[in-house]
Amino acid sequence: MTESNDINSSADLPETSVGSLGSYPTPEWQQFGEHQWSASDLSEHLYQAMIDIGDGIELCVEAGGNPNNPPLLMIMGLGSQMIFWPNHFIKRLIDAGFFVIRFDNRDIGLSSKVQIDGLPRISQIKMMMRMQTGLSNKSTQVAYNLTDMAEDTSRLIKALQLGKTHLLGASMGGMIAQIVAARYPSLVQRMALMFTTTNRAFLKPPKPKQLYTLINRPESHSERDIVRHSVWFMKTVGTPGHVNVKMVRDIAKLRYQRNFHPLGTVQQLNAILASGSISRFSKQVKAPTIVLHGSADGLLPSSQGRVVAKTIPNAKFHLIEGMAHDIPEYYQPYMVDLISNHLLDK
Repeated sequence: MTESNDINSSADLPETSVGSLGSYPTPEWQQFGEHQWSASDLSEHLYQAMIDIGDGIELCVEAGGNPNNPPLLMIMGLGSQMIFWPNHFIKRLIDAGFFVIRFDNRDIGLSSKVQIDGLPRISQIKMMMRMQTGLSNKSTQVAYNLTDMAEDTSRLIKALQLGKTHLLGASMGGMIAQIVAARYPSLVQRMALMFTTTNRAFLKPPKPKQLYTLINRPESHSERDIVRHSVWFMKTVGTPGHVNVKMVRDIAKLRYQRNFHPLGTVQQLNAILASGSISRFSKQVKAPTIVLHGSADGLLPSSQGRVVAKTIPNAKFHLIEGMAHDIPEYYQPYMVDLISNHLLDK
C-alpha cells in the first residue's frame, strides 16, 4: 500500500517491433520470452503484457528500463494494484540502473481472479485475534494462502526468464518476497523489504485507528464512495503531512475504472490471516536483505520491521524517521539510494 501515483502519457514511447509470436519494445526484450508487449497506459516509462504463469493464472505485468540491467521485481501489498508504486519512484529506480518489473497480484487489477464456490463465511476479527495470540488459522478454509501467491511470483520470474532477480516487496508483498527467497534461493539475488512483517504471534499490533482500515468498508460500491474511502484510508495510514489528496483521488478513480473487485482484497487478507507466521521462511532466507520501515507507521509498527531484520540472517534494518505506511515523494530519493546501494552492492 502506497500513497499515490501520477498518471503519464505514453505517447512518446518508441513503437514496438512485432514478430510472429511476440512483440518487443527492442530486440533485447526477446530474452524475456515470447510475450505481447505494448506501451503502458499507466506510465510513460513502462510496457505492459499479460503473462501466463500456468494453472489458469495470468498476471498483468509492466516493465521498463534497460533490459540488460539487473532485473528488479516489485511486489505490492494487500489489495493494491501495481499502480500504487509511484511513477516517480519507478523512474528513480530505472535511473539507478535497474530493469524494473511490477505486476498485479492474483485477484487484483487486471490479473486473474480466483472464484471458489462454497467457501464458508469467515470472521476476520476472530482470525486476527487467533493469529495475534499464537493460535493457528490453518484449518480455516480460504481461497489461497501466501505460499500460493509466492508461487505466482516465482512462476513469473521463470516465465520472464529473468534468472537471479532482485526483489522489492512492500507490506504483504514483503511477506511474499520472504517466502520466495526461502523456497527458491536460486531465483533471488538480493532483496529489499519495505514496512513488512513476519506475521508471527505477539508482535506489537496496529494502532486502533489504523487497524480499523482493514475492516471498515465503503458506504457503497459507487465510484464516489470508493474514492472517498480511499482518501480516508490514505490519510489514516499515510505519512502525516505528505499525503497528496489529489493524487490519491486520481489513483482511486483509475483503480476503480481499471478493475473494481473487492472480493480480491478480502481473499488476500484471508490469505495473510490463514498463513499465520512466516518466520520459518524468514529464517531460511539466504539472499542479502535490507529492511526499511517508517517510524510513523501505525498499521505495521516499526518494531515489526525490526523483527523481520532480526529473523532474516544478516539482514540490515533502516528506520526512516517520520514515514508511515506509504512511499511519499519526499522520502523517495533517500529510499532509492538505500535500495540501489544495497541491491547493486555498492
